[in-house]
Amino acid sequence: MRLLSALLLLALATTAQAQLATPNPAGLTYGHVHLNVVDMDRHKEIWVEHFNGVVVQKGPLTAVRLPNMLVALTEQEQEPALAMQDTVMDHFGFKVRNMDSFLAKWRADGLEVGRVFIGAEGQTNAYIMLPGNVYVEMQEDQGLSEEITGYHIHFISPDYEEMLAWYTDIFSLEVKPRGTIQTTTNAPGMNISFGNSNTPRQATRGSALDHIGFEFDDLEAFCDELTAKGIEFDVPFREIPAIGLKIAFITDPWGGYIELTEGYDDF
Repeated sequence: MRLLSALLLLALATTAQAQLATPNPAGLTYGHVHLNVVDMDRHKEIWVEHFNGVVVQKGPLTAVRLPNMLVALTEQEQEPALAMQDTVMDHFGFKVRNMDSFLAKWRADGLEVGRVFIGAEGQTNAYIMLPGNVYVEMQEDQGLSEEITGYHIHFISPDYEEMLAWYTDIFSLEVKPRGTIQTTTNAPGMNISFGNSNTPRQATRGSALDHIGFEFDDLEAFCDELTAKGIEFDVPFREIPAIGLKIAFITDPWGGYIELTEGYDDF
């Protein structure tokens, strides 16, 4: 616990390094992933020590601020029944300046490293596992200005091309290949990739990665646009003063749970 406290103090001293990307002309930027975890303290420690995160607490909400994104954490008594790889949101990923150094530190902390390989962009990639079956892909980029930064979300589904079309339409994004992967798009701060699966995947809600999030300059106006498109809300637009957020929730046609926010950029 003393180690964790020291790490948190160090992280708080470097808050200027971590922020969301600049919104696009439509006022949208990538926001966060939200994880369901059993051991909150261990996750905080990992996100601070290995990802240079900054822990933020607002009311009941715990989040870790990272370059280009936040990781929000909800503590549960039992491990989620669904691992990320059972759902349409297979994994999310980061770029790291020095893969060998990152993996050596990861292994020394007793954490799991999966396959190391050359990825779609010709760089060294590695899959790693956090407690609770949280599945993350790392990609080396020696030209990074920072040691580590958020990079991509990867959906997997037999309907991956239809998913790409839905996301680009709903969020007014453009298709832009990433290396050899043709079915991807970019929101500010985050690539969103779509890959094929031979079998259907399950919905994300309640899994290790419960949902992803997009941040808006004017969320209420965007929600009005979705209503005009016939999108149904799981949670309609509302303000949550206790955590300084305006929020809404929707679910994509394949079960990907999505939070829409205004206010995360101030965390």
